[in-house]
Amino acid sequence: MNSNHTMEWDRLICDKRFGLEDYHDAKPGVRSDFRRDYDRLVFSSPFRRLQNKTQVFPLPGSIFVHNRLTHSIEVACVGRSLATEVSIILRERYADCPWVGKLDDISEIVAAGCLAHDLGNPPFGHSGEKAISTFFSEGAGRELKGDLTPEQWADLTHFEGNANAFRLLTHQFNGRRPGGFAMTYSTLASIVKYPFESTLAGNKNKFGFFTSEAESFCRVATELGMLSKPGPQGEMCYARHPLVYLVEAADDICYQVMDIEDAHKLGLLTTAEVIPLFLSFFGPERAARMERTMSHVDDPNEKIGYLRSCVIGALVGACAETFTANEETILAGELNGPLIDHIPDREREGYRRCSDLAWDKIYRAGDVVDIELAGTMIISFLMEKLIHAVRFPGLNYSQLLLSKVPKQYDVNSPTLYGKIQAVLDHVSGMTDVYALDLYRRLNGMNLKIEN
Repeated sequence: MNSNHTMEWDRLICDKRFGLEDYHDAKPGVRSDFRRDYDRLVFSSPFRRLQNKTQVFPLPGSIFVHNRLTHSIEVACVGRSLATEVSIILRERYADCPWVGKLDDISEIVAAGCLAHDLGNPPFGHSGEKAISTFFSEGAGRELKGDLTPEQWADLTHFEGNANAFRLLTHQFNGRRPGGFAMTYSTLASIVKYPFESTLAGNKNKFGFFTSEAESFCRVATELGMLSKPGPQGEMCYARHPLVYLVEAADDICYQVMDIEDAHKLGLLTTAEVIPLFLSFFGPERAARMERTMSHVDDPNEKIGYLRSCVIGALVGACAETFTANEETILAGELNGPLIDHIPDREREGYRRCSDLAWDKIYRAGDVVDIELAGTMIISFLMEKLIHAVRFPGLNYSQLLLSKVPKQYDVNSPTLYGKIQAVLDHVSGMTDVYALDLYRRLNGMNLKIEN
């Protein structure tokens, strides 16, 4: 634990690899270890599966909208730009420090963290997380409470994609190498938005690591000198790694702005609604110049695309300025809330208007709610069947069902919690398409029977 009152960049930027602590491969070449993190994620199966996971709207038909894959790629682009702006300022600030060269790695760490930030999300968008947690708090999983510790029960009833991403990247699944993805410590820390255990999740269902990965996170946090801030009962809790603020800001910028552009393409929002909304991020002179630029374009989608790029640029600049202005507070672990809450008034008010409109006209749209309803039913059904199978593996139906579970998941774990985690690993790794197909097959809807 860091006993000082502030974190230090020299420790926070660390290319030690999780699970390979005793081995550092000083390979020649131009790729840093953080760039290798990024490339390793791009070529991984969990990352590719994001292409068939819902972001907000149903997966694309004739009109392309974002899925988890395209969202993650865009977040990485924005995160790299944001982090580059920050690192330029920090390099000037710490020009006389012997470790100043480490600050050049910030952009690569943030880009990799952005790619990884949604890896742990289950199918069917954020409703998938809710479906899993409520399966235990409201559904058939309630009967298991007495067989689990309070910490394990909190993990399940507050299931969180962020914590699941940390598990996915660090856990040694059957047949895999120690350390999971063997990512660098700094990249791992950059994705943990809520660096505390599930018993501190409260009503927001937010926490950073499952009980099974608590020791792993503690190891990362200690190595990086992250500040320890124990909970009221001594619960494990840390201050955020500073780069979390940049990963989170890139995500906030992309999902809010891109959801509105997608809604416009789908006809849920009119051009007349979106143009003034996006122009509100700018002063009168800049807005007038942007309107003159748009006058040369007839395609409404092109107009909105142009404005979207301007808004993202404005928010990136505002977040970079806010991060560097509050660097001391961030390093002391004392900045409350996301970076977007602290940006200048004009940009913050514009972002708030986008958020309000999104809640009113996007997230309660019919197609979005239909996905949530179907996703909740599908995930609840799969959870019930799979958990029953791992609890009673000797039954004929259980044996048949478990034969379809990939061998990397430890369905034969000696503990109930371990068996349930194997189910969660399997279900959360499913794509929307696979989960729907399995649901249909288990209900006899997709059988191919020849005469």
